Amino acid sequence: MRSIFATCVFLFSCTGLFATEPAGVEFDGMADYAVVEDGALFDLDAFTLAARVKLDKTAGAQIILGRGQSGQLFTLYVYSDTVRMLVEYTPEKYTHANVPVPPAGKWVHLAGSYDGQTIRLYVDGKPAAETKAVGRISKSDAPLMIGAVGPGSRVLDGRLDQVCVFREALGADPVAQLAAGQMPKTDSLVACWTAESAEEKVWKNAVAGGPDAARKTGSLLICRKENGYRGIWYSNQAQGDEYVFKYSGGLGTYCAKHRPFAIYAPEVNKTFFCYGGTEGEGSKRTLLHMVSYYDHKTGMVPRPTLLLDKHTDDAHDNPVISMDDKGYIWIFSSSHGTGRPSFVSVSKEPYSIDDFELVQITNFSYTQPYYLKGQGFFFLHTRYGEGGRQLFQMSSPDGRTWSEGERLAMIEKGHYQVSWPCGNKVGTAFNMHPAPEGLNWRTNLYYMETEDFGRTWKNVQGEKLELPLTTVDNPALVHDFRSEKRNVYMKDVAYDAEQRPVILVLTSGGWESGPIHDPRTWQMARWTGSEWEIRSVTNSDNNYDTGSLYIEEDGLWRIIGPTEPGPQRYNTGGEVAMWTSADQGATWKKVRQLTHDSELNHGYCRKPINAHPDFYALWADGHGRQISESRLYFCNRDGSKVCMLPVEMEGEFAKPVQVGP
Repeated sequence: MRSIFATCVFLFSCTGLFATEPAGVEFDGMADYAVVEDGALFDLDAFTLAARVKLDKTAGAQIILGRGQSGQLFTLYVYSDTVRMLVEYTPEKYTHANVPVPPAGKWVHLAGSYDGQTIRLYVDGKPAAETKAVGRISKSDAPLMIGAVGPGSRVLDGRLDQVCVFREALGADPVAQLAAGQMPKTDSLVACWTAESAEEKVWKNAVAGGPDAARKTGSLLICRKENGYRGIWYSNQAQGDEYVFKYSGGLGTYCAKHRPFAIYAPEVNKTFFCYGGTEGEGSKRTLLHMVSYYDHKTGMVPRPTLLLDKHTDDAHDNPVISMDDKGYIWIFSSSHGTGRPSFVSVSKEPYSIDDFELVQITNFSYTQPYYLKGQGFFFLHTRYGEGGRQLFQMSSPDGRTWSEGERLAMIEKGHYQVSWPCGNKVGTAFNMHPAPEGLNWRTNLYYMETEDFGRTWKNVQGEKLELPLTTVDNPALVHDFRSEKRNVYMKDVAYDAEQRPVILVLTSGGWESGPIHDPRTWQMARWTGSEWEIRSVTNSDNNYDTGSLYIEEDGLWRIIGPTEPGPQRYNTGGEVAMWTSADQGATWKKVRQLTHDSELNHGYCRKPINAHPDFYALWADGHGRQISESRLYFCNRDGSKVCMLPVEMEGEFAKPVQVGP
């Protein structure tokens, strides 16, 4: 909390609520909320939710009162410049009544009702919106949440008072009485929480015998040592055939649009890394943001630090890592869309993973932060908007004070991007979601770069671009894959000795798993200085087979990735191989297979910033068609050594076990 609860002088009775303007109960937009754990009392055929609200900010998603996750049961909340009363009127179907969000800093009384036929919204006691929703809310054991949908998720930034629940859909006159500070004459009041009844750990219900709400405050960070390295298993979009999912498996280093997962610090001779972990089993697994390091001097790893619980099993929320010039470790905790918050955390000591400070709670997706020496953090990311996935940039000199987001591109339905720094340059390569095909389709290839911390962006020929890019045919276009009817899956970017970009993609005929969309071809787009040269490397069997591209000081090009068939054919990942080219990508040779005879598919091989030869790629394994354990691995530069991070640890440090090749 930013301050202790304030109270005001008022009387609560059956006839009067407020004698003066309320001070209200403060919610900090970060960690504060209240919860009635036993939500069964709120399984109601008809009901009214009401609260007096003063918002400190109006942006984002903020819960006033509700039950269930996004789109479930009922919620009175702020979202996308509106106040919404949402009802899941039949299983997996919901709708909502909407009104414009009130201005920040102004007290307003909001009420939403549902009678099995219609959702109604009232503002300051007056009917403001309604929508039909014929049905009945399912019974559930979901708790009643006040001020958040869950810990750190959609937290209210503002104040609440006179939070009430009735077991009937109040009409306009009783709601007007409530807004005027008078309790209507009804015996249907289930709960009423006021600022006067808010204490340190409980928000007492003013209704005799009614449930109190447990008060939750404090840091969202856990910073606890775990006893081993276990990755998250995740799947996306069931197909209903033998291949089961569009993509799936051990996705602790997912996705290609998150980067970097590791960074080498020569000052302490350690590679610091993060990953999406879990301590749950089966359907109970939850995504934990984990941080650790590999000590190149001792060849050992410590117990990993559990930074925070993301309260989801969605690997799109995986963390990424950065490091400033003083050695402080920064973790950017992403979110998949706007339904959950994103976090920025920093270590309390340089080169230490023991304790972290939460710096910011906001919202960003597909997270790509880079620290540029002498300038600060340059942060590429995605924001979800009405039209689709939009590319944005932000910057900060210190990680604490950030510029306003600037939109870079929004062509048709949006983009996926991969990026990488090269000195003071940061370049990004991206595809586009064509309309009307939708988000499972992605095509074309674009590239642009900045050498002045995002103040100007140019195409590879050096021509200044007018941002945001909004047209399909624009000066950043690398190749028109749309006319070839090819999907384009972004994998990596690297730079040659002349700082010319090389882009790694995988192309295919469609989005589903299985042989129907073969060939799936790893392709390289190289800028020669005068043109883009497109060449093929090899084929693999899933669109989400993902590896890293390295261009080394001696001119050797290297790819580490799951290009070989794995035990679950045509599912994400496979067996990891190493490919090299000595002629700038004109020809490629598979020089070594790093994993063999595996029980689980390996995937998402990720390169560190400033990669050390002994820790050159980090990845995870997992079953391609069903929930499984997931272990984490790394390899050295020439592929002669593959090590598994210890799944169980008895001491504070352990040596990774060599398992290949």
